[in-house]
Amino acid sequence: MAEERSESTLTVLVALGANLAIAVLKLIAGLVTGSAAMLSEAAHSVADTITEMFLLAALRRSSKPADRRHPFGYGKERYFWSLLAAVSIFTSGAVFALYQGVTAIFGEEREQSSPWVGYLVLALAFVLEGVSWLRAVKQVRTEAAQENRRPREYLRLLDDPTVKTVFFEDSAALVGLLLAFGGLAMHDLTGAAVWDGIASILIGVLLALVAYILGRTNQGLLVGRQADPAVVRAVRDHLAAAREVEAVVDLLTMVTGTDRVLLCARLDFVDELTSGELERVCVRISGELSDHFAELDEIFLEPVPRGDPELRARVLARYGRPVVVPPV
Repeated sequence: MAEERSESTLTVLVALGANLAIAVLKLIAGLVTGSAAMLSEAAHSVADTITEMFLLAALRRSSKPADRRHPFGYGKERYFWSLLAAVSIFTSGAVFALYQGVTAIFGEEREQSSPWVGYLVLALAFVLEGVSWLRAVKQVRTEAAQENRRPREYLRLLDDPTVKTVFFEDSAALVGLLLAFGGLAMHDLTGAAVWDGIASILIGVLLALVAYILGRTNQGLLVGRQADPAVVRAVRDHLAAAREVEAVVDLLTMVTGTDRVLLCARLDFVDELTSGELERVCVRISGELSDHFAELDEIFLEPVPRGDPELRARVLARYGRPVVVPPV
């Protein structure tokens, strides 16, 4: 976990340094050329820089240990600050880009000057963004391979929003640079500022889409998303294999932070167990689960009869079918 946190921090720091340098270059180029697309890209990089600052806060605050007021730790702070980062991408980048695009199309005709400055800055920005993007891609591929997953599936199930945010914002940055280049070139070739405006609007739409995807991801994690389905199935199989367990009646999991999962299992134990034996069995099974599944941060095992109609109704309402594992 510490190694992964260090990897995430390095990925964010690389992205922060690249975006800060790019924002300054784009702003200068936008002021020199008068290009709406270049100014939109400058706002894009400013939004990305603010995003990285939020992500650094997320990494720092989410690593605080549990205390009396927060007995399950501060893991979800990472999702809160990452949600703010998504809002920042929309408000600081998308809205400004859309405004610049509409103004360029429907406002007064803008003259373009020294377009070569814009081309040079876009080329340098593409190289810098590429370095940050390759860093994020490397981390995604490495961690996906460790879990025997495809990168796309890994990103969908990932509970570390910092890596996902950097990957998506850097991908959007590279596409945005190509859009800005197209708008700048078409304005240069045709003399019509409408192309510059169209590029700016497309950049705004792109940023809004990225902000929506990241916002939805962090919303699900803040509300309380289930753990990785593969982990849930493995935990259920491990519980069902215990000789003292007749059936897994209910299984609840919730992601409480990056690589942190809360588990509550309702089990129907064999009737022959005494109360003392039941206590020792619960301790033993809890220890086995902790040894086999490093992400299980808190484990609660509750003995219940499988025939309880009220509990069965709740399980059916939640999953649509009972999760009872028949005895072997």
